[in-house]
Amino acid sequence: MIDKSGIIEQTNLAFDFIQKLHLEVSYLIKEVEAMLSEEEESFIIGKPSGYGISTRSSTGLETNNVSLWVMRRFAVCFIPEAQTKMTGGQSVTELHDELRILYLRFVLNGKNITEPAVYSGVLRDIKTGPRGQKFKKFENFMGHFEYVNDRLFENPEDINYEDGTLSIKGELAKVNLYDVNNSEAIRTKIVEPSLALYREGASD
Repeated sequence: MIDKSGIIEQTNLAFDFIQKLHLEVSYLIKEVEAMLSEEEESFIIGKPSGYGISTRSSTGLETNNVSLWVMRRFAVCFIPEAQTKMTGGQSVTELHDELRILYLRFVLNGKNITEPAVYSGVLRDIKTGPRGQKFKKFENFMGHFEYVNDRLFENPEDINYEDGTLSIKGELAKVNLYDVNNSEAIRTKIVEPSLALYREGASD
């Protein structure tokens, strides 16, 4: 016999946990944002469509879309204040040869994922392809990244990706999310390694 009360309790606990996890990640992002704003580059968080994350989701009933009902991975980016401008609550970062983006990606669940992880570092050499001519600013690519996730981030330590929309290179370092449990860990495990990757070769 099905224990209905037990299922109800487990359902509530599951939703409560996911909500708490997302909330804690939002606090982490805001703390990274505050730390980066104090760096010499005066980083600001990218706002492709306002103050938020970039992710891929779906409300479709097709089997492959149902897995996108729950947010499993998402990202934010940070840009030196001098290289972007704000228009209507959105950031506008024009593409140019010297553009480097500090990128932060969260993967909470997925194939071959043993535990939630954070990937952080630099994206660079960002160029539009024949199908990407409508993309006039970097922020346009944040959504595209979510659709080509598996190929783009197949080797996050040495990104070298090209499709008809864009070509991009970069380096991201990985840290397990649950190992980042205080401000000192945020600084030493995410912010400092990301800055090192961002600044490496920046003046070459």
